[in-house]
Amino acid sequence: MYYGLSNFYQNHRRYVKSRDDSQLNGDNSSLLNPSKECEPYRINEDKPIAPCGAIANSMFNDTLELYRIDNDTRIPITLIKKGIAWWTDKNVKFRNPTGDGNNLTALFQGTTKPVNWPKPVYMLDSEPDNNGFINEDFIVWMRTAALPTFRKLYRLIERKNNLQPTLQAGKYSLDIAYNYPVHSFDGRKRMILSTISWMGGKNPFLGIAYITVGSICFFLGVVLLIIHHKYGNRNTSADIPN
Repeated sequence: MYYGLSNFYQNHRRYVKSRDDSQLNGDNSSLLNPSKECEPYRINEDKPIAPCGAIANSMFNDTLELYRIDNDTRIPITLIKKGIAWWTDKNVKFRNPTGDGNNLTALFQGTTKPVNWPKPVYMLDSEPDNNGFINEDFIVWMRTAALPTFRKLYRLIERKNNLQPTLQAGKYSLDIAYNYPVHSFDGRKRMILSTISWMGGKNPFLGIAYITVGSICFFLGVVLLIIHHKYGNRNTSADIPN
């Protein structure tokens, strides 16, 4: 399950730079003294923002729940929230601050939440291995998209056995807790279901792009070949008189 956004320019230069990778990697000094690249989302109420920057401040926070309708009974579909982030991001690039004990509330003491967040980073999840800077929803959002229309992995739906499809044919209901406004930038939100493999999800963009570029290259090759055969054998050298 993916969520998608349209007309959201995560590739804007100032937006992409508005983060502190040292802070996200658990550096204690950067936690209390974030990079100036995070301005104007660096300090709030005389406290450093954790995580700082425009990318973190605009994190997608809608909640999606999927149900299967069976005889007027809504059966919830189990959505897996772990395993959606890249392994290198989860285990290398993003780490929580270190200190005495594993109490994130104490480790983030002296910081404040991003301006647009309803709760601080150490309350993103009840499970310790998915909380703070290593929360996978947060990690997925922090990997910025290259195009203004994009989708990001939200949840996994695990197949129970190989004899039945992951989602059986029938009626389904989608409940959305609307927290993320898009009217200010004329955007649109959507939910996408896709079957993924080791190569990722189905996306026709690359296939269309390869066929288009290949066709153009083939056409130009034919044109240049005709030009070469028609004009390439002409003797353009001139006899220089003695």
